[in-house]
Amino acid sequence: MERRIIARGLAVGALAGLLAFLFARIFAEPVIDKAIAYESGRDAAQALLDQAAGLPAAADGPDIFSRTVQGSVGIGVGLIGFGAAMGALYSVVYLLSLGRVGRIRPRVLALLVAGGGLLGFYLVPSLKYPANPPAMGHPETIRARGLLYLTTVFCSLVFLFAAVWVGRRLAVRFGNWNAVLLSALGFAVAIGVVMAVLPSLGELSANVHLYGHHATETPLPLTDAQGHIVYPGFPADVLFSFRLYSVLNQVILWGSLGLAFGPMAERVLRPVMQPAAEAGGVGGVAVPV
Repeated sequence: MERRIIARGLAVGALAGLLAFLFARIFAEPVIDKAIAYESGRDAAQALLDQAAGLPAAADGPDIFSRTVQGSVGIGVGLIGFGAAMGALYSVVYLLSLGRVGRIRPRVLALLVAGGGLLGFYLVPSLKYPANPPAMGHPETIRARGLLYLTTVFCSLVFLFAAVWVGRRLAVRFGNWNAVLLSALGFAVAIGVVMAVLPSLGELSANVHLYGHHATETPLPLTDAQGHIVYPGFPADVLFSFRLYSVLNQVILWGSLGLAFGPMAERVLRPVMQPAAEAGGVGGVAVPV
């Protein structure tokens, strides 16, 4: 039974990734094109400033994949592969949760696990380090930014599992509702401390050395030697649209995963649910898998 559920999680995850790709292709790709156009224009303006100052022109790196390939096959393979991987991991967490989080119907449990995945993998880390389009972020900080984001994701997931574990034990003494509130408060405090300790991207040492103290890595207006603006800062509407579509993309992926996986899991678990119901358990699976 475990293999059947994991296989369904893998397939549903790939389907969810496909839906996320279709959404990104229609809505997010035009925003990415605008960000790339901004980056190209800014690089051209910077090249003119360097030329006027007698500095050597920076060599452009080769394009391994064209923009057409990146915006179609590249993003499609990436999102479908990511969805399949998350689907397999999701199904394992689902199996571990069966019978250990109370009498919850398989469909409801599927939605709860999907919601936890969305919260732990994306929404909470994005509060500190939101998604950024091309032209955002400096090459000198790529490694540091990646490590900081992965650290936030790791802490978010660990604290989320801890909150569920603590909530189950508090429920015996304080009741389900109060236990949920207390565990949620503990999660918020713990992840809040982590976010307060981790630096903002604009305060990374490489950024401070080259650009000064700022809250983010959002490109500021480009100025010449006299301080005149020769190219504007990054458009706020493009940044907002990209981050909004990034959130919606993840909601589509995890929401599709939870909605489609629940009925499949319920059919697989029906042979287990029926004996449990006959023994006095109604509406959920009480036996750990």
